Amino acid sequence: MYSWLRKALFMLPPEAAHELALGMLARGRRLGLPRLLGGCPASHPVHCLGLDFPNPVGLAAGLDKNGDCIDALGELGFGFIEVGTVTPLPQPGNPKPRMFRLAEHEALINRLGFNNKGVDHLVERLKTRKFRGIVGANIGKQKDTPVERAADDYRVCLEKVFPHCDYVTVNISSPNTANLRALQDTGPLKELLSELTQLRDQLAARHGLTRPVLIKIAPDWDETALLASLEVIGQSGIDGLIATNTTLDRASVAGHRHADESGGLSGGPVRDLADRALALAREQLGPDFPIIGLGGITRGEHAAHKRELGADLVQVYTGFIYHGPALIRDCVRSWAALDASA
Repeated sequence: MYSWLRKALFMLPPEAAHELALGMLARGRRLGLPRLLGGCPASHPVHCLGLDFPNPVGLAAGLDKNGDCIDALGELGFGFIEVGTVTPLPQPGNPKPRMFRLAEHEALINRLGFNNKGVDHLVERLKTRKFRGIVGANIGKQKDTPVERAADDYRVCLEKVFPHCDYVTVNISSPNTANLRALQDTGPLKELLSELTQLRDQLAARHGLTRPVLIKIAPDWDETALLASLEVIGQSGIDGLIATNTTLDRASVAGHRHADESGGLSGGPVRDLADRALALAREQLGPDFPIIGLGGITRGEHAAHKRELGADLVQVYTGFIYHGPALIRDCVRSWAALDASA
């Protein structure tokens, strides 16, 4: 069924298709459309970050930025859902067009720029959700906030989402907000993580709740810079890592008509870079540090390979757009088969 739906959606520009698909899922939930598309949810429980996940395959941030479709997405079979990226105030993002399909590569380029309805809207959606599974909130900085004051934006968002989600991801790796990736440099990174872990502990005491806070990194560092930042992450007291966000590298799609579009490249072409970062992260951070593998999963075997490289969980986004809920089941089966053979 999804293959027919995808053919229709792919006749539209990518962002229009995205909005239509989310609207169809939300409206079709009353008629059972998500369950029809998702089939029987795949079960392979995983305990990680102090949380119990029904399976290790999650939806990455970016698909449901505002939390408007949590309940419908939750019925497609994901083990967890991450909403956002959200900023303190609503913002429109970058000018359109800002999403591009590279279908022959099972890839997308986006320069959306944290377009969202603001953290207060997301909090209301989190409060009213019916889905009782694991939900993470991804937080970012306002486009116009100077990078030296970025921590203010992250503090606002962390404080507001903390009581209403299961974990929080700090996004410092989107390539579509000017200077955001400068926060990955060791000095700013150390300062930011120190402030956020302190606030996490204060909020935990205030609310009587434990909420893991993760950091999401880019795949584009050279090895020396990546290892230096991973050392800071490992010493910071942060609870986990997502490796990785989209890439600025275009070598794997050179010659494509959209290859020169600015923005982050996701899907199949980012797989090798993301896997390299994941492997280095596991080596640097040790066997017990929670890591979510993200980037380039378009087949179940790719999820299993991330498991072999050290991922405790995985997330999908672009591969899900190309393959639909069948990808979730394929990833869970491959993961479970790998665990059974261990």
